[in-house]
Amino acid sequence: MAFEDFQQKDSVVIVYTGEGKGKTSASLGLMSRALGTGWKVAFVQFIKLWDVGEHQFIRDIMPVYDDKLAFYKGGLGFFQAGELSAKATKTEHIAEAKRTYEFALKAATTGDYQLVICDEINNAVHDGLLTVADLEALIDKKHPNTSLCLTGRDFPPSLLKKVDIATDMTKLKHHFDDKFIANKGIDY
Repeated sequence: MAFEDFQQKDSVVIVYTGEGKGKTSASLGLMSRALGTGWKVAFVQFIKLWDVGEHQFIRDIMPVYDDKLAFYKGGLGFFQAGELSAKATKTEHIAEAKRTYEFALKAATTGDYQLVICDEINNAVHDGLLTVADLEALIDKKHPNTSLCLTGRDFPPSLLKKVDIATDMTKLKHHFDDKFIANKGIDY
């Protein structure tokens, strides 16, 4: 098949999932590529309440990109069934995830952005803060010219047929398994 036989899509749905490190980092690389080509980008952060390196980086570059970059930091910290954050109830976690989802849905459906990144949304679905139906609606309702990036562990296999690019970050080795905590600037 010759290169001329290939077509380009108006937008794509990209998933970075798996147990390995690098999902958020990959989405930040995607964000920089999109901004570098003049696209308008919304970076929507689920789960991570605490300040992490990417939050400061995004805040620092926002003045440079003026109206080209929107940042929404939602979430009340990591949540796992039976292991609630000491500062939030399950109901509060769900309410915050829904608020964050509403921002993401609006950003993805208006056509105002060429790229919407929903970082850690897969975790929110897996942990029951959002439903698989919520995630499917986000994919199905996105504007035809808006690309969507969904990150986090445990992307629902039932939705794989709805995405264009899916990467499973496979952990080969991580120092956490040897009882070392995350390193600032590397892991967060």
